[in-house]
Amino acid sequence: MDKIHINIPIIGYFLLMLSVGYFVSKKNTPEKNIHAFLEDYFIGNRTMGGFVLAMAIATTYTSASSFIGGPGMAYKLGFGWVALSAIQIPTIFLTIGVLGQRFAYVSRKIKAVTVVDFLRARYQSNGFNLLCSLGLLIFFITAMVAQFIGGARLFQTITGHTYEVGLLLFSVTCIVYTSVGGFRGVVITDCIQGVIMIGTSTALLYCVIKSGGGLDACVQSLKSINPNLLTPRGLDGSITYSLMASFWVLTGFGVVGLPQTAQKCMGYKDVKAMKSSMVIGTVVIGFIVLTTHLSGALGRAILPNIDAVDLVIPTLIVELFSPFLAGFLVAGLLAAIMSTVDAMLLLSSGVIVKDIYLNYRNKKVDNFFTYKHIKFFSKLCTACIGFLVFLISLSPPNMIIWINLFALGGLEVLFFLPILLGLYWKKANAFGALSSVFLGMSTFCIISAFCNQYGNIYAIGPSLLVALIAFFLGSFFGKPSSGVVVQLLWKKNNE
Repeated sequence: MDKIHINIPIIGYFLLMLSVGYFVSKKNTPEKNIHAFLEDYFIGNRTMGGFVLAMAIATTYTSASSFIGGPGMAYKLGFGWVALSAIQIPTIFLTIGVLGQRFAYVSRKIKAVTVVDFLRARYQSNGFNLLCSLGLLIFFITAMVAQFIGGARLFQTITGHTYEVGLLLFSVTCIVYTSVGGFRGVVITDCIQGVIMIGTSTALLYCVIKSGGGLDACVQSLKSINPNLLTPRGLDGSITYSLMASFWVLTGFGVVGLPQTAQKCMGYKDVKAMKSSMVIGTVVIGFIVLTTHLSGALGRAILPNIDAVDLVIPTLIVELFSPFLAGFLVAGLLAAIMSTVDAMLLLSSGVIVKDIYLNYRNKKVDNFFTYKHIKFFSKLCTACIGFLVFLISLSPPNMIIWINLFALGGLEVLFFLPILLGLYWKKANAFGALSSVFLGMSTFCIISAFCNQYGNIYAIGPSLLVALIAFFLGSFFGKPSSGVVVQLLWKKNNE
């Protein structure tokens, strides 16, 4: 493939993202104080409208698994995996519907800019706060490694450049625009990336169907390869009822506890924006998920001998499009990956700056660390975390979908119950939350380590069940919470 023509749209996309980060960074924080900067850099002063909120959450959730790993599994197993992927469609509706107004109300009152901010105020436990902070960093870094690998492999496959060159260009672009642009830069680039992703998924599915001679011809070709490709159980019968149930937990209602999407629920402007984002986001997620996974499944009718799951979509792009158009589609795939990474990078930085440093610093040096120091430290942390992920990604493992799903499951076990019960159950307390996280995470890691390759998926159901039981028992024996969040959510209703 002509490297020059395919590189032009990709380099143009990288430059566009960098330009957005640069121009957003020129917007000064209205007030020159630490809290004003933190609200602006990590939550955008809570000014997101409905469309922006919808695109921000949709693109944050849509990742390398959605555009590369998932469609690759649909290619391997058939329509059964497409049906399985549809479980993700109500993601935004559930997230905003469950958290929405209640979560935003509390976060505004306690001036929380991260999810861990909320948990610290709700449970009033430094130990639990530190555990959540460290767990978030570990699983975010794991998830970002999967995204960096996906982006670099995609660049390598399409352009013919080395994996290291692709990783460097992808990493530098994402790290720079996130570091300098902050939350505003992230959500603006998310909107642009969302539009690019919709165009990419549409063009890919259209060309796959056209190249296969139409939808009916593609389906008949799959049937001739193996009729099981058209069944709900998949090619080898591996899509079992237990796998389906696990996916309903992992990519269905469990996403309510993902901190990278939950944090976005802190930033909407008003109730009107919240309600419109639920509709827009659900449509966007549904369209992207179905088109990309159908492209993978139907792609087998055109190119039936692709061995590596992660190379299915890149190979289809190379074979079906001219170099210049292929470059635009690669930009769309990179957009899916970057829109997930930038949110995780920013939230990871927020955990270090806000949830660890500012909460555990020596109070005697308060006067030394000014607005400018915290501003520099926040951007430096974002860049350093990105660089660490880059270094880890230099030696990539295979099957990024399983890496990503492991990180996704770990985050849900860690945050789902503390957030949900913290908002809706008055008797939830620190001992219950600690018990839940400790026993739930232990169960998740043990099952993931000693079961088959799908262990991290099957682990999510039992792990959350163990965590739920531990939460109730721990809360029964623990000291009742009486913090500001409890006062805000329940005391006012009794007066």
